[in-house]
Amino acid sequence: MKFSPIRKAAVLTVTAVVTSIFPASAAPLTTAADISRVFAQIALSPYLAEPSMILIDRSTGEVLFQQDESSPRRPASILKILSAATALEFLDPNKKYVTRLSMAVAPKTLILQGELDPWMTGSYAAAKTDGRAWLPYLANKAIVEFAARGEASLKEITVKQVGLYSGDISYLRGYFKKKGILAKFSAIKANEIAAATERAIATITSPSVSEMVKFALTWSDNLLAERLARAAARATGFTNDEVGVAKAIKKMLTTLEISDAGLYVYDGSGLSKSDRVTVRLIADLLLKIRDNPKFAAVYDGLPVAGISGTLENRYLKTAPQAVGLVRAKTGTLNGTVSLAGYVESGTREYIFVAIADRIKKGSLAANRARATLDKLLGRITAPFTLLTQQPQSPSASPSPEGGMEIDGLTPVVSETGATTG
Repeated sequence: MKFSPIRKAAVLTVTAVVTSIFPASAAPLTTAADISRVFAQIALSPYLAEPSMILIDRSTGEVLFQQDESSPRRPASILKILSAATALEFLDPNKKYVTRLSMAVAPKTLILQGELDPWMTGSYAAAKTDGRAWLPYLANKAIVEFAARGEASLKEITVKQVGLYSGDISYLRGYFKKKGILAKFSAIKANEIAAATERAIATITSPSVSEMVKFALTWSDNLLAERLARAAARATGFTNDEVGVAKAIKKMLTTLEISDAGLYVYDGSGLSKSDRVTVRLIADLLLKIRDNPKFAAVYDGLPVAGISGTLENRYLKTAPQAVGLVRAKTGTLNGTVSLAGYVESGTREYIFVAIADRIKKGSLAANRARATLDKLLGRITAPFTLLTQQPQSPSASPSPEGGMEIDGLTPVVSETGATTG
């Protein structure tokens, strides 16, 4: 898999710098009581607008904090965790998809044989930056081959295909049209291909399923996540649509003995505003798969705070002490911010899930919600060496208003004594 120089630099950032930039005044919370108290206060912030949240100690399974944990909420892209786990449960993690373009025996005819490759894209930027399988590569190969045969001025061709997404077919049809060629697509059966083929002229092979899962999580690739979920649905005998995806995800949860209460799935990416999930379900899944090597690609693919993917530019200013210590899937829809993953705190690791789907619409509200969540997690993160050097449990100091001072997250106390921000 290829990454741009910027992405490579981000992934290779040395996380040892975390210790040196950890502010001395922001000693991490270590006791269950302190953690629960701080989380309870910040959960009241208007920037989060009554979020659904849960925090679990992974080693013990103890729930340190939970709020509205069983309420179905709009997950946004943290739904991709479910799709990723489903793909790894029902697909061969080493599976690579092959798409082959051949000249047909019949004149002016191509044969395009695929396997519904999730890695295909029509975006040149994605192909160049990320090494994605570029659809125009196949079209250009065909045009060059026709020209070599003296058919450079060809105006119409037939493309017999099997194993391509309808969206990819539409893209290729449009690309040929831009080149002045009318491409007529028709289906061909797999057992007819050998007799109809003259010779292959191009082959594209995708990365493995596990590598694609990592990429989909790291960069929150909607189309890739959707196609991986549909591939899993087909592998389990379900339909190649959103109904099949929902059934496959629920089957994965059943296999792992996780309740699907509160789950309503209408896609594999989290783009649908009708999707619903509970933070309890996501947390149970993260807890269940953490030590299972079958699902290692989920952990490996989660963005790392301040270092990679959709968390590459987060935490650097809001909670620098958490850089490199939070691995989490982000989620954003208009009016929704979510975060789910793992938080390192010395010898402990926490599982954290938050869905704030009642915030105001717009980027300002979303940015405030993200910053609030980032600062909150920054209060429980710590590299191993820091906690071994500072084993004492910090105590929160009262703020002038009577609320608890939480390093930049000081709540505002109302006249009734309830925190409002």
